[in-house]
Amino acid sequence: MPGKYKLGFDIWGLLLFLGIMVPNFIWFAVPAPNDLLRTDSVTGTLDAIGSVFQVLMVIALCACQNRGRKPLGFTFLIAAVLICCLLYFASWIMYYRGMANSVVLLGLTVPPCLAFMCFSLDRKNMLALLSATVFFICHLAHAIINFIA
Repeated sequence: MPGKYKLGFDIWGLLLFLGIMVPNFIWFAVPAPNDLLRTDSVTGTLDAIGSVFQVLMVIALCACQNRGRKPLGFTFLIAAVLICCLLYFASWIMYYRGMANSVVLLGLTVPPCLAFMCFSLDRKNMLALLSATVFFICHLAHAIINFIA
């Protein structure tokens, strides 16, 4: 591992990931009305690449720590993480209320990725940021190609 990083468990990275996954776990168990997301994807290869980088992102968020990071505090970037999470949860509420338009679908796609990216920046974790960025590109392309275009 590069000299700037050390192995170590970051509970906040894990909690962010699990918090963002909660609506997905609910969706797996309880389908939404007008559930557009339960369709076959036409972007299989892109989805596979996105999944790999999502796993790498979670590993980097939880197990890689920048030696120069400051203790977690309420910064602009952490505020952005919280706002992104609120937008994401609001999008899930709208989706479950039967709204499945482009704005809602982008709300299910963009804010969680931006939350991971802002958290990575705050933690000075460029390994997580790189993985989150590739995941974001794949996730956004998947949403646009499969549900919006």
